[in-house]
Amino acid sequence: MDFKVVWSPEATEDLESIVEYIAKDSEFYARAVVSKILDVSRNIMDVPLSGRIVPEIGDESIRERFVYSYRFVYRKEETKILIVAIIHGKRLLENISKRFENKQTTIQ
Repeated sequence: MDFKVVWSPEATEDLESIVEYIAKDSEFYARAVVSKILDVSRNIMDVPLSGRIVPEIGDESIRERFVYSYRFVYRKEETKILIVAIIHGKRLLENISKRFENKQTTIQ
C-alpha cells in the first residue's frame, strides 16, 4: 500500500532553514541536500518502516532516516506518513516532542 506523504509546517520550516544555512556557503550543496531529503520523502511512501525507530522515543510508528548529518523524522499513520522534523544530528530530539502532538499538517 502506498501512503500519502504530508509535511508538517515545522518540518517545512526546518527544510527552509537548512537550505538557507547551507546556501550561505554553497548553493550547490544546498540544492544537493534538499534533493536528497526530497528523495527520501518520496521513497518512504513505498516502505514506511524502512527507517529505524527513533531511540529516544521508542514508538514503532515514529521513525527516522539519516540524510547527510540530518535526522529525517516521520510518523507512520494509518493512510499517511507525516514528516515531523528534519533536524541536525547533534540537536536534541526532546526539543521537538510537541510536534508529535500537533495534528495540523500541510501537504507539500
